[in-house]
Amino acid sequence: MTDDGLEPPERDADARAPSLEADGREDAPDGEGPMPDVPEPESETSDVPEEIRKYARFKKMDGAQYDRVNEFLRDRTYVTAREWAIARLCSDFRTETGVEMTKIGENLPELVPFMTDTYTPQAVNQARSSFDDKVRKAGATFLYGAMCDFYTAEELDDVMYEVTEVAKFLLEVEGVDLSVEDELEAEERISSVMREVREASKELRDAEADE
Repeated sequence: MTDDGLEPPERDADARAPSLEADGREDAPDGEGPMPDVPEPESETSDVPEEIRKYARFKKMDGAQYDRVNEFLRDRTYVTAREWAIARLCSDFRTETGVEMTKIGENLPELVPFMTDTYTPQAVNQARSSFDDKVRKAGATFLYGAMCDFYTAEELDDVMYEVTEVAKFLLEVEGVDLSVEDELEAEERISSVMREVREASKELRDAEADE
């Protein structure tokens, strides 16, 4: 486990993706609290909206640096740390009238520990759009791999296991509490769908070859 808590999921059928550890900071020792009769400095969060202060995702990333998070993601996915974080925020801060992009951009460092700068609404929208594009391209690539008959059913199962472990790890980092039962059910549902895709594709190729 590294200092910032990022570690790739282990390739072990019985092991779950690792959690992020605390960043090692300790509470102030006894006797080092506020001095009596000395006014406390004005809270830096006094102007931060309540829903921003209460936002609980990414808390496991306290102490992590953007470059380290970005490196982890780029080694295992198509998206950057910026795109990942903003896509999640756009989902969480969606209202009936749309995404609160101004609120997200202005409070980005308070919402995500490894983000250090505020963003304009245009930059937030650009990051979300980039995330959407990469998901579609990655989906097309994966689906083609499943349909093209380059891989056996067993090899596809191995691929599914690996990508599922990474996805579960990212969800856990976001604060999603996944039970073992839910993980196994999700894996089985996804594997079942991919097996059906592969079988249907094979039948289509066989039918075209007979014509």
